[in-house]
Parts: sequence; C-alpha cells; structure tokens
Amino acid sequence: MLDHPAQPWPGLPALPDETRIAQAQAFRDDLRQRRTCRYFADTPVPRAVIEAAIEAAGTAPSGANHQPWHFAVIGSPDLKAQVRAAAEDEEHAFYAGKASAEWLDALAPLGTDADKSYLEIAPWLIVVFAQRRGGIEPGDDKQNYYVNESVGIATGFLLAALNAANIATLTHTPNPMRFLNRVCARPDSEKPMMIVVAGHAAPDATVPLHALRKKPLGQISSWL
Repeated sequence: MLDHPAQPWPGLPALPDETRIAQAQAFRDDLRQRRTCRYFADTPVPRAVIEAAIEAAGTAPSGANHQPWHFAVIGSPDLKAQVRAAAEDEEHAFYAGKASAEWLDALAPLGTDADKSYLEIAPWLIVVFAQRRGGIEPGDDKQNYYVNESVGIATGFLLAALNAANIATLTHTPNPMRFLNRVCARPDSEKPMMIVVAGHAAPDATVPLHALRKKPLGQISSWL
C-alpha cells in the first residue's frame, strides 16, 4: 500500500444478488425513459434541483481528482437571449454550407434546424466548461489530466441526476462555442464543452422516432 493519508473504504450495503440485479435494472429502465427534448415550457424549475444535480456531477471521478469542470448556470433572460442569438448565428452558417452533406443527412431524421428558441424558453442553461489547469484547492494553477474524459463523465452524472428529478434535458454544442466564455464571464483558459438545457417539456413536445432507436446489448458490448 502507498503511504498517503487515507480512511477505510466506506463500503456498500450488502445485498442479495437478486436485489442488486433489480436495482441495476430499475436504474436502466429509468434512464431508458430519458429523451432529448427540443420543445420546452417556460415553467420554473427550483434552483435547488439544479444545485443538487451539479453537486451530483461534482462527485464524478477525475484525473488526479482535480475535478477539471465548471458549470455556469444561466437563468437571466437577457443572457439566455444572448446565448440564443450567438448560437443561431453559428447554426445558420452550419446549415447554410458549413456542414458536410453526410452530416446533414445524419441529422435529417431528427428534424433539427437553425431555430434554437428553446435556449430562451427553458428556465435554465447549464454551460459545461473544461479546465486545462486548476487543481483541487481554490487558486491552484496545476496541470489537469484526462480533462475531456473527466468532464464527459461528470456531464453524464449531471444528465442522470436531472432525469431522476423528472427534468427534461437537451445537450447543445454550437460550433465554435467561444462566445460562451464571454457570456458566462469565464477565463479563456477554460473550454466550453456544451450547453445542457434543463426544464419541463412543452405540453405538445414530440420526439423523433429515429431518436428512439438504441443499439441493443449485443451490439454495444462484448464479453471476453
């Protein structure tokens, strides 16, 4: 064993295998109900829900435990309007020729376009930033490790936590995204990774049938 400060492994409750299987399957079934939502209501969502989801994201594993993420939460109507305007500028360019024909063909079954009105309608936008440098202590300026992997895991935790609270979500990745540093007053050393739109689905929201297709276990796993 390495010589470092430590405490005993906290352990997990002993459960019969049947209970473990049931709990894993129940969690799977809950996440199977998660759908990307592109039609939001302006119904408020308590800030405490978002705070708890971000705290859940903050428990994710990370390289050297540096936790190289920052979640900038936008609720201001003015700032949401700024995000929408900048994102739609990029999206119009994307659909007008920036994207390849193959990319547009891949998106066609989802019915996406340059209209990103949900960026203003949904009560919360959570902008996920990756930090190249930082550390665990405030003011640290150390090299961070496995940044993209760590931030990706944390964002997955965030989405799962919001789903557990019955909050609809959408991940949006305008390209380029550097305008988000300005809007969110984040340093240039941080890289915006995505916007997680969070709120309640509109009463008439729909989901493309193409989005319901998920690869089965045999296609996404191998057992060696």
